[in-house]
Amino acid sequence: MPAPRKYPDELRERAVREVRSTGRPVVHVARDLGIHKEALRSWVRQAEADAGERDDRFTTAERDELKELRKENAELRRANEILKAASVFFAQEIDRPRTRPSR
Repeated sequence: MPAPRKYPDELRERAVREVRSTGRPVVHVARDLGIHKEALRSWVRQAEADAGERDDRFTTAERDELKELRKENAELRRANEILKAASVFFAQEIDRPRTRPSR
């Protein structure tokens, strides 16, 4: 479960919109809204990546997809380990000599 967000989404969107539309420095907008300047700087960079203006970051959609793919990959690795252990177990059962029960 992810940690709760410190700032509401509406505040994030408003702050990013103000920086991008007015051209005011991030530091000034952050101070006016009571936001840490580096948090706002990160939000602006992410908004630019989502808009296709930056190539040095993943978009939000790409980050979500990567997260899901990593989760799926981990599940498949666990399943493979279980299947490997099961195949070893059954291979040992097949190789074990069978004796007839005595009467």
